Amino acid sequence: MKRTAHLTTAVFAIGAAAALLPAIGHAQLFSLTREQMIEFTAQNPFERFPDGRPKVPDALIERTRGLSAEEVFAILPGKEKEFRNQYEDGFQVLHPGKKLVGRAFTLQFMPLRPDLAAVVNARAQAAGLGRMYNQTAIDMLQPGDVLVVDLFGLGEGGTIVGDNLFYYIMKATKGAGLVVDGAIRDLEGISGMDMPAYFRRAHPSAIGNVIISGINVPVRIGKATVMPGDLVFGDREGVYFIPPALVQQVVDNADEIHIHDEWTRMKFDEGKYKSREIYGTPTDPALKKEYEEYLKKRLEEIRKSYK
Repeated sequence: MKRTAHLTTAVFAIGAAAALLPAIGHAQLFSLTREQMIEFTAQNPFERFPDGRPKVPDALIERTRGLSAEEVFAILPGKEKEFRNQYEDGFQVLHPGKKLVGRAFTLQFMPLRPDLAAVVNARAQAAGLGRMYNQTAIDMLQPGDVLVVDLFGLGEGGTIVGDNLFYYIMKATKGAGLVVDGAIRDLEGISGMDMPAYFRRAHPSAIGNVIISGINVPVRIGKATVMPGDLVFGDREGVYFIPPALVQQVVDNADEIHIHDEWTRMKFDEGKYKSREIYGTPTDPALKKEYEEYLKKRLEEIRKSYK
């Protein structure tokens, strides 16, 4: 089942790429056209990059840094939204105490197949790129991008970067981050660099025996489907890929959760109530009214600080 799902995604990427022309630009060699990108991300409410990728505003990215995975979970998989395949865990986390937040720049690999590789490299040559390497995509990164890489869980040969390219990504993206369903190398050198990263394993080999099959196309990271421009959020538990259309609702709902937790602990500190009297909803009408007034006041204060 896992292999079939990966191949389905790969075939989609190859099919989309077949209609593309190198004249559209380097990023279009094996990617979506601007029109296709807009079609597949039609619910995006924000501005877009020149290639059509959604551009979640910097202000919302900053607000997202205060979230937890549970707060994102409160919105995405619910009965109304039903985005149940946006979370993945089981990674090694480079800096567990550092949040990862940014816009998804997706990169997809497949196991090497010579006839396919010949076509890919011929297209790269025609576009003036030389051969297709991992650096072809890495050199396209912009500030705020999180490089999200489908290397189908590969260890040996699945090392998207070592310490030098990790350092380049950190500088190019302003430290946004890296998520790879695969490996990294030079962990000793990377561990001292201040950029969040999520990876399956570390391995001393260089990347090899693989081929790029898509740049900024839909990819699969474990059980999650990721679109270019998704807001990537990672904490010490795992990584969420939030559709742009839901980012505002996620962060607004998180404000209410934070205030609820604040008020709940404040009441617990008074030492007068049993947990069931306060959490999750006050049972006493007077306490419920007190909470609602507190919520309104704190929301006004918090939302004023965003302006």
